[in-house]
Amino acid sequence: MLTGEAGAPFNQLARAYKAKGLGWVAIGDQNYGEGSSREHAAMSPRHLGARVVITRSFARIHETNLKKQGVLPLTFANPADYDRIRKDDRLSFRDLDKIAPGRPVTVEIRHADGSTETFEARHTLTAEQIGWFQAGSALNLIRRQVAAGAG
Repeated sequence: MLTGEAGAPFNQLARAYKAKGLGWVAIGDQNYGEGSSREHAAMSPRHLGARVVITRSFARIHETNLKKQGVLPLTFANPADYDRIRKDDRLSFRDLDKIAPGRPVTVEIRHADGSTETFEARHTLTAEQIGWFQAGSALNLIRRQVAAGAG
């Protein structure tokens, strides 16, 4: 935790990371985003700097809305990997420049003690949705496409 505060509210932590120019990752359990089908539920994490959400499972509409916002929704290939992540870990995502439909993402965990381990995560992104992620959101991609066509 970069703020050094134990028990700080989530939105306070997210704002502190954003102020430092750092993205962050949310780790969720089952049916992440349940009851959060409105687009604003996915816009807020993106606005506060979320880059990735890794869960055991997603509520379907929320997962789609995260994709539109350019936040990478991943699920643990092995749901037990959820328990390997500690609150003071740093996560890295290998080869995101090569992300492709159906290709798992390798996640590296760097623990506070310096040890590392990896696990596989899955995604359901289509080629079009990968473009949204790479552009930072669907709207960003559309804006770029319009600008390129107007030139």
